[in-house]
Amino acid sequence: MIVGIAATKPPEAPKYKNLKILPKDISKEDLDKVMDSFKAALGVKCSFCHAPSKDSTQKWPDFASDDKPEKGIARKMLKMTAKINKKYFSYNKNEQGQTIAAVECMTCHRGSPHPEIKK
Repeated sequence: MIVGIAATKPPEAPKYKNLKILPKDISKEDLDKVMDSFKAALGVKCSFCHAPSKDSTQKWPDFASDDKPEKGIARKMLKMTAKINKKYFSYNKNEQGQTIAAVECMTCHRGSPHPEIKK
């Protein structure tokens, strides 16, 4: 009896389109973590930032599209929090020497898409 083993190629990492702030080689797991943190911090679903697909048979939003201004705002907020963390909290590091973000979406949003401004 001869048993053949087919050589299989490991699946390629997904290639995401239109990533401008997040790393172009981000893993699906890491991207999901980032997006889940946005959803929790703002109390929203994917469609808050992502435009609907132009293909009516597609149930998911068009993640690569920049049609919704909220996506651009999210990018600006990511840059802003990174700048604040780098300037004021760069000393805040874990055991591996990686900077731990002190300011993140939840800091201001606290489950609301539009944070309350107190005067």
